Amino acid sequence: MSIANLTIELIVGFVFLFLIIKFVGKKIINQISPFTFIAAIVFGELLGNALYDEKVGVFYIVYAMAIWGGLLFTFEYLSQKSLAFRSVAEGKPSALIKNGIVDREMLKKNRLTINQLQSLLRQSETFSIREVAYCYLEANGSISILKKSKYQKTTQEDFNMPSKVSYVPATLIRDGEVLWDEIIDLGFNETWLKSQLNAQNITDYQDVFIAEWLQGDGLFVQTFKN
Repeated sequence: MSIANLTIELIVGFVFLFLIIKFVGKKIINQISPFTFIAAIVFGELLGNALYDEKVGVFYIVYAMAIWGGLLFTFEYLSQKSLAFRSVAEGKPSALIKNGIVDREMLKKNRLTINQLQSLLRQSETFSIREVAYCYLEANGSISILKKSKYQKTTQEDFNMPSKVSYVPATLIRDGEVLWDEIIDLGFNETWLKSQLNAQNITDYQDVFIAEWLQGDGLFVQTFKN
């Protein structure tokens, strides 16, 4: 491949890439849905592979990008005009937590574990499930959280309150299995754990879906029955 041909192909590819992004919109960059995420990858592969394939000329680069851009534009147009098409193409948010209760069936439906849910919450600056009133899994894989009123952000200066030490919650039981390492690190033992569970009328570890301990706020427990 000559330098001149490569230069021309790069310029044409750059111009078409700019035009298609302008017409299709920012959704392909923000990857709002799984489809736009895959579409962006395929789009980049089409351009990248075409540029460095000596058998592919400028015409084929323009043709491939025009067809793919046209399909993307048609998809976005139908999504805007048809509610039925939009619901099928983009999907709907899934409520993972409702009224402070984790919906285990919705977790299974979205192929998520409680560990992954906790990780997503921490990435959203929410370190305990007890803080969450509602949690929705969006179409792009991110989560939206509505915290319980007492955990919503306020500034201590607003109430002239003294600063308090912050603690990280520790998961003690997950999916019916006791995490003894966490309990030992906290300086507790099995007798303490049983007494905490008995206070909430729970006698069997296997009945517990999730149990979190937070210093100053006690033990938060959700059973499988919930």
